[in-house]
Amino acid sequence: MNFIGIIPARYASTRFPGKPLAEILGKPMIQRVYEQSSKVFETVYVATDDDRIKDTVLLFGGNAVMTSDQHKSGTDRLAEAIEIINTEEDKKFDVIVNIQGDEPFIHTRQLKLIKDCFNDKNTQIATLVKPITDTSEIFNQNCPKVTINKNNEAIYFSRSPIPHVRGVVGHEWIKRHTFYKHIGIYAYRYEVLKEITQLEQSPLEIAESLEQLRWIENGYRIKAGITELESISIDTPEDMEKIKNFKL
Repeated sequence: MNFIGIIPARYASTRFPGKPLAEILGKPMIQRVYEQSSKVFETVYVATDDDRIKDTVLLFGGNAVMTSDQHKSGTDRLAEAIEIINTEEDKKFDVIVNIQGDEPFIHTRQLKLIKDCFNDKNTQIATLVKPITDTSEIFNQNCPKVTINKNNEAIYFSRSPIPHVRGVVGHEWIKRHTFYKHIGIYAYRYEVLKEITQLEQSPLEIAESLEQLRWIENGYRIKAGITELESISIDTPEDMEKIKNFKL
């Protein structure tokens, strides 16, 4: 099975313009993500709509592909990128892994875990979840939660606490149930990626502002790999403080 890691990267971020080029311990953030990804995937590309990002990637010896600046999501950018890459590489990739460009120290074990989800031939889409250990995350709207079934498939994603632990005060919930938060990395079989990017926005997706609900509403199955590792994401310039004392 042929895997490819693709890192969607935009320059015009609302909260952090130029984020992929921000220096992280002497290297651009996008280079950090690329190098970590290359430890697991033989083929890695950055998909961008900005020449500055493309030039930076080519300068450090990476692969980059230019995509439209009209995409509404990283998934759409991924779908365009893989068609260009398949032509350039003269090779068809079976599974496309969407790697977040704002996690400069993404764990290779997490990348291997999402890859392993496709050992199950029935896996259409895969993502990662992590058990919540901090009660505040259960009630944090910016921390999407996930419920999974006995086959480790996602049943629902929500910004609200799910499930609701009836008859128990909030600070005790974490002792009564294992809550999972979503780790935002995805992988798709090639044909599935093509299909889901043709779907219209769904009611649950619009309500929660979570794209993955569109796939569930349309009957796609999302395998959830369970990780105990925490990742460091950089969303704003202030988040750079998170990695100031990070040791490689």
